[in-house]
Amino acid sequence: MKTQLKNARESKNLKIKEVAIAMSVDPALVSKWESGGRKPTKEQVIKLAEILEIDTEKLLIEWMSEVILYEIGNDDLALKAMQLAEEKVKFVLKENSRSVSKSLSKILKEIDTLKKKLTQFRHMDSYRIAQALELEYTFESNRIEGNTLTLRETDLVINEGITISGKSMREHLEAINHKEAVEYLKHLVEKNTELKERDILQLHNLILRGIDTENAGKYRNVQVMIKGSKHLPPQPYLVAKAMEDLMIWYRLNAKTLHPIILAAELSERLVTIHPFIDGNGRTSRLIMNLILLKHGYVIANIKGDDANRLNYYNCLETAQVTSNKELFYEFVAEVEREALKRYLEVLGG
Repeated sequence: MKTQLKNARESKNLKIKEVAIAMSVDPALVSKWESGGRKPTKEQVIKLAEILEIDTEKLLIEWMSEVILYEIGNDDLALKAMQLAEEKVKFVLKENSRSVSKSLSKILKEIDTLKKKLTQFRHMDSYRIAQALELEYTFESNRIEGNTLTLRETDLVINEGITISGKSMREHLEAINHKEAVEYLKHLVEKNTELKERDILQLHNLILRGIDTENAGKYRNVQVMIKGSKHLPPQPYLVAKAMEDLMIWYRLNAKTLHPIILAAELSERLVTIHPFIDGNGRTSRLIMNLILLKHGYVIANIKGDDANRLNYYNCLETAQVTSNKELFYEFVAEVEREALKRYLEVLGG
């Protein structure tokens, strides 16, 4: 791992001191990591992977193998211990896979069947279809947050540049900004790189552009309360660390969780931290759909009518207050299932 770290740093023309500043550690410690004199922690490895733009999973595997070898040695007993550990890990992974409820498991299987079927009809997809569905997504996501523009009015504002009489400037900007955020989201999907904290900040910056320039793309520095919710977000001085922990969690679970659960969990964790003054809901749903699109699914468009909005908020609050996230997983899964069905119907599948 030491060679990998040094080569990656040098390929990016970074000095040890620059990496140390980004890691918030002493330069001597970074030097020892590169020489093999010290081992970074798991969290530090994940952060190094982000800074040096190394594949997180590969770097973690390399780091873990070195830690294991250091701890147990290299004799016959060590080999037997590793074989026993392998069986135990397999057992734990199998048990964890059973923790998903039967109802959710059934929905996930149906979703994956629909996704496979969709690949057969992708050749019939078109820009016009994507444009129409993205417009609906912008309309519904804004409607959840109280925007009163109709679907037709949203279309006129975004695609025709028309000002709607009786509607506020903020509502116009929310429509335009969300459209721009969706475009950036598609750009991230096309890049096919690992999600980074700065991507979340950029999405939020687009959401609040021209609406709240002072806070766009920046974490809040005041305490907030969520109207009508029992959940109290963390104090502002804890937000940056909470977001750092969120990204560590994501990198550790990105390739092990089912994409639907990964997307739902990441969205729920982000909105629970509530890192921004405003725009948390829209940003969290954009991140959710970023994960889904990266894995070949379609946009899960949560409807903004009263019944769906109430159900969405109730499932979300249950996850936040009781730590029981099953209802929220099922809610997101059902929305994605319906989205896939509709997409197939549009394509004639």
